[in-house]
Amino acid sequence: MSEVYAARRERVRERCAGGGAALVSRPANIRYLAGAAPQGAVLLLGRSEDVLLCPRPPGEEDGPERPDAELRTRVLDAPDGDAAVAAAGQAQAQGAESLAVEEHHLSVARHRALASVAPRLRLVDLARGVEQLRLVKDEEEISCLRIAAEIADQALGELLESILVGRTERHLALELERRLVDHGADGAAFPTSVATGPHSGRGGHRPTDRRVEEGDFLSVCLGAAYRGYRCEVGRTFVIGTSPADWQIELYDVVFAAQRAGREALTPGAACRDVDRAARHVLDAAGYAEGLAARTGHGVGLENDEDPQLAPAAMGKLDACVPVTVEPGVHLPGRGGVRIDDTLVVRCEADGGPELLTITTKELLAL
Repeated sequence: MSEVYAARRERVRERCAGGGAALVSRPANIRYLAGAAPQGAVLLLGRSEDVLLCPRPPGEEDGPERPDAELRTRVLDAPDGDAAVAAAGQAQAQGAESLAVEEHHLSVARHRALASVAPRLRLVDLARGVEQLRLVKDEEEISCLRIAAEIADQALGELLESILVGRTERHLALELERRLVDHGADGAAFPTSVATGPHSGRGGHRPTDRRVEEGDFLSVCLGAAYRGYRCEVGRTFVIGTSPADWQIELYDVVFAAQRAGREALTPGAACRDVDRAARHVLDAAGYAEGLAARTGHGVGLENDEDPQLAPAAMGKLDACVPVTVEPGVHLPGRGGVRIDDTLVVRCEADGGPELLTITTKELLAL
C-alpha cells in the first residue's frame, strides 16, 4: 500500500502553490494519506520529505492500523506538544514559502499559533482538497466496504433469529455491537439504533429501555467499521404477528421510495435528482410532511461523507462513489419504517449500482 499512499500524497501536493507545503490535520484525511492517524498526529507534506508528526509513539490505543512504513514518523520531544505547531516550524526550516492548512478543521487559536511559530510562512487554505480526493474510492477501499457490509449483514441476520419480545432497545443495540466485533469489525461505525413501536422509523433514534412488544414495528440501523472503512444497513420488521394493513401500506411506500433512489444511482446523475426520485414517491403517497432533510450520503473513512443526497445538494455522482439510500417515514405515536442500504455507484455496463448490504428487504414478522 505504500505506493498508493505516496500517490495520494502527491495528488495533494499538486494542489499546493509552487514552493509550498501542506499540513493535514483532520484525522480521516491523515488516515487516507498515511495509512493511520495516531491520536494528536498531523501530516506534513513538505518540500524535501513528508513527515507524520506524533505527540507520542503510535501504539495499540491508536487502533490496529499502522502508518505507511515508507513515511517518516517524528515523535515530539514533549508529549503535550502541538504536532501542528511543530510541523509549521519544520516546513519553514525546509524553506517552504507557503503552508496550505485545513482551515475548516483548525481552531482560530491553533491557526494563530502556526502563524506565530513560523512568521515567514504564508498560510493558505487547503480547503476540502483531501475530502474531494476521497470521494471516488479505489477497488481496495471498496473491498473494505464490502467486508464491512458483510459483517453488518451477518450481525443483523443473527439477531433476527433470536427471541426479541420482552427485550429492551438498549439491550438489542449492545448485542448487535458485540456481534459486529465478534465477526471481525474494528467496532461499530456509529452508535447502533434500535427503535420499537412508536419510536420506530425515527432517524438516529437513541435506544431506550422500552421493551419489544407483539405487533410493534422494529427498525434497526447499524454499521460496521473494517480497516477504517464504514458502511451501514437499516431494516424494519414487524414483531410476533402478521403485519396490520397500515403497516403493510406504509412499508410498501417506503420500499418503493428506496428502490427509486437506488435506481437513480448512475454516474453523472445529479445528487439532488437521486433525493428527488425517492422523495417524490413519499410525497405522492401523502407523506411529504416531516421527511428527513436528505435521502442519503457518502460513506468511507467517515460514516457521513460527501456527497449529500439532498434537495439542495450540488454536484453529480461519479462511478465508484459509495453512498447510502435511506428514506423513512415516522408517524408520531404509531411508529414508522426506515430502509437503508449502502451501494457503490457503477455504470450500466458494469451492472449498475452495486448493492453491498444484502439483508432481505421483505417485511418479515419475527
